Amino acid sequence: MKFTKDNLREFAGFGLVGAANTVVTYGLYAVLLFLFSYKVSYSLAYVSGIFISYYMNSRLVFREPVSLLKFIQYPIVYIVQYILGIAVLYVAIDIMGISQWLAPLIVIAISLPVTFILSRLIIKGRL
Repeated sequence: MKFTKDNLREFAGFGLVGAANTVVTYGLYAVLLFLFSYKVSYSLAYVSGIFISYYMNSRLVFREPVSLLKFIQYPIVYIVQYILGIAVLYVAIDIMGISQWLAPLIVIAISLPVTFILSRLIIKGRL
């Protein structure tokens, strides 16, 4: 993937959308806690976050129309992100001895570019 001014704009927008999505889904989780158990609240907020992420990244970051086919493919990003995250946590904590409180920051640093590339590939159909 060649880094251009547009790609850097997209990457910055991807980070902002991710931050906004985190705030919104956490707020949703907190509200849902008044109605449901933490497990149900987390699950509903997590699934809502996938919808929000797909829509905001499609329309605001990558400036592409929303598509049912792309939406169906989009959860792949979250599956890869989870597997990568748990693997990086294992290596950082169990092999490298990094604090379990610090290790998630390493996960973010590594997974952010990967999730950006996967999201872009699914939404735009190209790198």
